[in-house]
Amino acid sequence: MKSNGRPTTNCGGLLADRDQFTHQRRPPCGGRIGTVSEPVHPNDIRISDVERKAAEATLRSAVDAGVLDLNEFDSRVQSIWQARTRGELAAVSADLPEAERPGPSGGRIAMTVLTIVWLSLSGLNLIVWLLLGVTLEWFYPWWVWVLVPPGAVLGTLWACGIGRKRPLPPRD
Repeated sequence: MKSNGRPTTNCGGLLADRDQFTHQRRPPCGGRIGTVSEPVHPNDIRISDVERKAAEATLRSAVDAGVLDLNEFDSRVQSIWQARTRGELAAVSADLPEAERPGPSGGRIAMTVLTIVWLSLSGLNLIVWLLLGVTLEWFYPWWVWVLVPPGAVLGTLWACGIGRKRPLPPRD
């Protein structure tokens, strides 16, 4: 159909190109220009290469755990790189078990607890020494013997790497 020499679109039988009273342009089917009528579902959001690489790393860990064989890994990696949305990406690894996230190591927990205990006892001894010094008289700083030797041992253990995260070995 043409109206005043201009083509119009038909949305359910309504003319959508020009308003019949004001003859001003209007968007098709009465929608507003520049707005989104409905929010995008999270599964329909497009993915980036970073998300694809993270999904590929998940598949690698599944191969390392023995959940996937190499043929299935290869076909799923191809599917990952062909996927365009989060829903398609999630479908590739939906049947895999959740990967266990490594928590803090036992050494790190032990070193943290020992450090907290050492700081607490050293602080308590310093406060007792200060209170005795203020109320009685100042005398030999015995709290140093509680502070320095265990602190030196803890400092040496921290410096040697006890309780730190260890880097993962490189992949072949």
